[in-house]
Amino acid sequence: MSGSSNVWIRTREKLRLFPELFAECSLEAAAYGKCVAATTTNKQELKKDLCAKEFEALKTCFTNAAKKRSK
Repeated sequence: MSGSSNVWIRTREKLRLFPELFAECSLEAAAYGKCVAATTTNKQELKKDLCAKEFEALKTCFTNAAKKRSK
């Protein structure tokens, strides 16, 4: 039971950082959001890989921001 408790504690710590990481990546998040919105007009479903470039940029930004926080 203590193993799953430790996982939850680490997860909570990471989730607490999310607003700060999001703020650092606001440009990438906006670009991804615009892409998703543009490709899902008229109630179309989002197709895989249509916004892959923007998603990768956002993911890279989050990863780099998280690494900076953990130092």
